[in-house]
Amino acid sequence: MRVFVTGASGHVGSALVPELRKAGHEVVGLARSQKSADALAAADAEVWRGDLDDLDNLAKAAESADGVIHLAFKHESMQSGDFAGAADTDLRVAETFGDALAGTGKPLVITCGTGILAGLGRTGTEDDALESGPRIDAENAVVGFADRDIRSSVVRLPPTVHSSLDHHGFVPILIGVARQKGVSGYVGDGANRWPAVHTLDAAHLYRLALESAPAGSRLHAVGDEGVPLREIAETIGRHLGVPVASIPADSAAEHFGFLGPMVMIDNPAASARTTELLGWKPTHPGLIADLDEGHYFRPATS
Repeated sequence: MRVFVTGASGHVGSALVPELRKAGHEVVGLARSQKSADALAAADAEVWRGDLDDLDNLAKAAESADGVIHLAFKHESMQSGDFAGAADTDLRVAETFGDALAGTGKPLVITCGTGILAGLGRTGTEDDALESGPRIDAENAVVGFADRDIRSSVVRLPPTVHSSLDHHGFVPILIGVARQKGVSGYVGDGANRWPAVHTLDAAHLYRLALESAPAGSRLHAVGDEGVPLREIAETIGRHLGVPVASIPADSAAEHFGFLGPMVMIDNPAASARTTELLGWKPTHPGLIADLDEGHYFRPATS
């Protein structure tokens, strides 16, 4: 299968491209910079130059492919405070892919997050669907593409997708804050939970979704159903040799920056339905075991 992948040179993409190539698929990766293009070429992927704002270019790439996996997101906009703008771009890209693939029966896999289910007061499942909101609108649109003869599916990623490939996600940010502040923090009693998944397990799920997910599927890339934030902070503090402390809720934004709201969410999530549908089961270390491997705490190499 010839697969067009956005975000192919990013964190999850850097694991997904070899996963797809090993399974015999051709990969065409979107690259907005020469650095990304070089990384894709080195991974034996075809380079398609462009970005998320050039919708006509994305449509052409989708039309020339046998399937599409959409990983990219405007993370820089999100971190600068324009999450709504980044989510709006994501919706426009999803709709562009839907128009390009309508009537073909081809697979389209996009990305959302389990974070949209925070606040349920219970463990979120693949059967939970929300009415509207940032990223939710794109998810709902893609699930609805099943009615347009597209084998569409949505992979919800946890807040923590972790591995030695993770250089800019929430875990490295928490570690960076702990280094800068001299304290590894959590909010309140730290009992709120984040689900997590290893990057390689997430990449495997995207491939399974591409190959065989039923049209209109919501899937959960969840290994750990919920790791307490206090346990994450304690593990970081132990590795850095800094104290661990509770940060008042009204100081979370000042202490954690843009991550302030996220460190307070309780977001347990399960993946039983995904396992039932696709036979997917995580095989790599969980979050705490991965942190204890030490790679997150080694000096960065050029």
